[in-house]
Amino acid sequence: MAKKLVTFGEVMMRLSPPGYAKFAQATSLELVYGGGEANAAISCAYLGMKAVHVTRFPDNALGRAATQFLRQHWLSTEHVIYGDKMIGKYFLEKGAVHRSSEVIYEREGSAFSLIEPGMVDWEQTLKDADWFHFTGITPAISEGAADCCLNAIKTANKMGIMVSGDINSRDNMWKYGKSMQEVMPRLVENCDVVITSSRGIHEMFGLGGPDDKYRDSARKLMEQFPKIQKVVGKKRKSISASHQQIQGKMWNGSKYIKSKNLNITHVIDRVGTGDAFAAGLIYGLLHYQDDLEALDFASSACALKHTVPGDVNMVSLENVTSLMMGDTTGSIKR
Repeated sequence: MAKKLVTFGEVMMRLSPPGYAKFAQATSLELVYGGGEANAAISCAYLGMKAVHVTRFPDNALGRAATQFLRQHWLSTEHVIYGDKMIGKYFLEKGAVHRSSEVIYEREGSAFSLIEPGMVDWEQTLKDADWFHFTGITPAISEGAADCCLNAIKTANKMGIMVSGDINSRDNMWKYGKSMQEVMPRLVENCDVVITSSRGIHEMFGLGGPDDKYRDSARKLMEQFPKIQKVVGKKRKSISASHQQIQGKMWNGSKYIKSKNLNITHVIDRVGTGDAFAAGLIYGLLHYQDDLEALDFASSACALKHTVPGDVNMVSLENVTSLMMGDTTGSIKR
């Protein structure tokens, strides 16, 4: 039976100038939808898992269009909530070579930001689930979103469901009166798997330094929060906006593990690559006995997302396993 993933977070409308044009050049904008947790859920659905995304959309044509996007990509939307009038948006100007990408957000007052804990029946939503996943962006959006996320995590704990948090966040996102240093510990203490960096561990929890060795920072985080079984991250070397190198890393409580280094010489779209890594990790940990295999799977999924336009990693299990086994030729499959 296919494994089941449940995710929770905002889905935004992404608007971009065609190709690699700058905002000042654009006379039209390309529209797709995306959000960290939904991106991860869709990635897992394309790998063959059952995937459910929980979110709140405006009760209008835009909310229904966004729901249709999720369904189109194999997600169950039976637990989507509707209310209010605004969908979150972000505008992306894609960089190339030595020009960085630029992002402008419009999400304050969105339907998701107004979610309240009582709107979701988490016991029903998490029924038969194997894994629950969230990111550090969701609790930064509003107090209601943070409380709802905490309820989901605690319910998953009670039901014996694995919980992962991709917790890297930005301090300037927290605008509702609470800081990430106040909110994140109560979420992370209930996680089984945490995806973060040495800098993230230092900034959120005051542990170690931003430039500490990863294994040392991860060890300190697990000592602080004993429920955590694995701390996972990725090393990204950015040679240019068009040329990246990716390597996964993990501290599993007893051993420091690194995946193969993957060289991505022609980036098509970097957005959503971290979500593809998280999805690959979830799939890998559910389907492989060996942590190194799971990490190699995650890194391969991440690398392939750089070749896919849009927020979402629409690659197959065969695509990922082929790269994982060392096939970097990109040859035509007939």
